[in-house]
Amino acid sequence: MPTYEYECQKCGHRFEEFQSMTAKPLTRCPECKGKVKRLIGAGAGFLFKGSGFYTTDYRSSSYQEKKKGDAAPKPESKGDAAPSASPAKPTAPAARPKPDQKGD
Repeated sequence: MPTYEYECQKCGHRFEEFQSMTAKPLTRCPECKGKVKRLIGAGAGFLFKGSGFYTTDYRSSSYQEKKKGDAAPKPESKGDAAPSASPAKPTAPAARPKPDQKGD
């Protein structure tokens, strides 16, 4: 059952009333017995819960900013099979014979 908000036209008193959707709107103010007008409310927000919905989707913006800061890039280990995105280091030149060795 929804909660409806009313405002008195005579004294300005605002109040809420928990009524079924089929109930007739109130017509009199509980304070001064003047005419009341039912206001248009924004309605209630809702949150999906259950399997298939993630609670992290609804985290506060401050939490999300902190999480981004904690997710700093980690150094790659030498055992990674994937090629690195950084430029390759030049390899050492091939071994040359020593000058005192004689070749044919």
